[in-house]
Amino acid sequence: MAIAVLFIAGCHRKAAKEGDFTVKDVHIPQTANGMSAKDAEKMPVIEFEKTAYDFGEVIEGERLTYAFKFKNTGKSNLIIYSSEATCGCTTSQPPKAPVRPGESGEITVTFDSKGQKGNVQKRILVGANTYPAETILTISANVTSSK
Repeated sequence: MAIAVLFIAGCHRKAAKEGDFTVKDVHIPQTANGMSAKDAEKMPVIEFEKTAYDFGEVIEGERLTYAFKFKNTGKSNLIIYSSEATCGCTTSQPPKAPVRPGESGEITVTFDSKGQKGNVQKRILVGANTYPAETILTISANVTSSK
């Protein structure tokens, strides 16, 4: 009987408001090659102002932050589902909420130069419901000794 009550209650959930995040927002970009041109036009598009940033010369031990700014120029909500750096010295924070068409956002990247030396380059792999599904952001620095 309890199962029946839960089932009935689940069927009467309030419908999502327009613009709310839904499962339909998450496309499978890997299969986009087989989609129609009409469906492809509806996908979100992520356009970064720049995909690489050079901190220049820094002293070992400094923690540096840069915000990669982007805009959703597509026609549906942009959802960033992952943002992973190539090493533990670099972290990234993408927006948690979907980015609506025409809106902007940023991915904040922090680089800890402790233990790094010389010219370093770190990559951040950003996964989103776009085609292609992944974008690579790059930060670089020339780390000098603090002595």
